[in-house]
Amino acid sequence: MITKFFQKFFYYLIKGTLVVAPVAGAIFVIVWLVATLDGALNITEHFLTDEYGKPLYIPGLGIVSVILLLTLIGFIFTTLVTAPIRAWLNRTISKIPLFNTLYSSIKDFTEAFVGDAKKFNEPVLVEVNEFGLKKIGFLTQKDLKAINLPGEVIVYFPYSYSVAGQVVIISAKKVTKLDISATDAMKLVVSGGVSGLEGKNPKALRKPEL
Repeated sequence: MITKFFQKFFYYLIKGTLVVAPVAGAIFVIVWLVATLDGALNITEHFLTDEYGKPLYIPGLGIVSVILLLTLIGFIFTTLVTAPIRAWLNRTISKIPLFNTLYSSIKDFTEAFVGDAKKFNEPVLVEVNEFGLKKIGFLTQKDLKAINLPGEVIVYFPYSYSVAGQVVIISAKKVTKLDISATDAMKLVVSGGVSGLEGKNPKALRKPEL
């Protein structure tokens, strides 16, 4: 009787953990990121004090300030800054050693996710050796004639449980387009293969149109 009780107890404990852990983990990460950014960006501490003369911290003001600032900058660059000025800025930045490399890399990586020309939106399956080993990645460049590599493409392979990844150049013949969304493909890779296939059609492969 006692054994059955403990078996049931641990069974429900595990089930409860499986329900709560993902929700609590996601909430914790989001709250931690927001709190960290808000604390680092909260400008009130620099010029406002309370009745005791201590820096005044207003929760949430840092995030709100950044959102408003980014919106204002976006409005200015979209409506007021002309193409010649943007071209001049790009030329000026390109002449600054090191900063140019960091700036262009971060700019391209950011635009790959949220820009007009998104790059991580074509999940593919790549055969990587003669034994049939395959990897899931994202097709980022379809035409490499500019570097004398016709018929080759660039595929980005994210690492599981990491923000890092690997860039490879491979023959287009080795690449098969996956018939799943970019979001599901990223979940599948980053989660180590345990997430992203829920409710998917088993016939999820088709030849790419490269």
